[in-house]
Amino acid sequence: MPNGQWYPPEWPERIRALAAGEITAVTPRRAATVMLLRDGPAEAGGAVAGAGAGPGRPEVHMLRRQASMAFAAGAYVYPGGGVDPRDDDRPVGWAGPGRDVWARRLGVDAASAQAIVCAAVRETFEEAGVLLAGETAETVVGDTTGDDWEADRAALVRHELSFADLLDRRGLVLRSDLLGAWARWITPEFEPRRYDTWFFVAALPIGQRTRNASTEADRTVWIGPGAATEAYDRGDLLMMPPTVSTLRALAPYGSVAEVLATAGDRDLTPVLATARLVDGELVLSWPGHEEFTKRVDPAEGGPR
Repeated sequence: MPNGQWYPPEWPERIRALAAGEITAVTPRRAATVMLLRDGPAEAGGAVAGAGAGPGRPEVHMLRRQASMAFAAGAYVYPGGGVDPRDDDRPVGWAGPGRDVWARRLGVDAASAQAIVCAAVRETFEEAGVLLAGETAETVVGDTTGDDWEADRAALVRHELSFADLLDRRGLVLRSDLLGAWARWITPEFEPRRYDTWFFVAALPIGQRTRNASTEADRTVWIGPGAATEAYDRGDLLMMPPTVSTLRALAPYGSVAEVLATAGDRDLTPVLATARLVDGELVLSWPGHEEFTKRVDPAEGGPR
């Protein structure tokens, strides 16, 4: 049975065109995405008698992209999007590890680190209604569902309001300590829309709740990483390789706290797909992630 790996029908032709020098790889745009996590309900039979029910395994918040989208239509993804250039060098209310610390962790300069972290927090607010910010370095806003919050969120989406301005007008600081860098993937060179994407993990703040605030998604779910990958393996959920890989990495953890505690040790070496000709076949592979390898017969054009 085929799995749910997203594979656009135009990829074989674009791979051949890139190899023939007919198209030139575009520079990937910086982007960030957040795996928003919460501890699920206690598993049946999992509580110790007299100790009360403990949390279950982590669940992750995912969005299904609209079928009309030009990129990854129908695929399940995390909240995320491109960097806003206004966040590179503007003063931003900030708490937690400094920009230089994030620069070393993400492998970029300090201005880029600020913009990437801002993108992670801003996109989570824009697409899920969750804001990783507080009035102090020890607090987080408790509710972002009012009309005034929605007006600010919509202004961010329309680029009428910068993220720095949002924080400033509300007297908030971005809580960079609530994020953990998890992975980095770069869109293949033959794609017309390319992103250099940093994947982060974060816990859903107490008092806040997710909602489908994105015009790009038609459905949102909270789902266990293991359940999500099982559905992908059956072909029930459509996903891109970075999503599947990060879900598989999350599946063994027993709590959100465990995930966050190990994020600092994760390897952030970028994963970039390569395409090569082997024995007359086009072979598309993601180094270190053999399960996503696709072989394409040039005469037929479809993946195998």
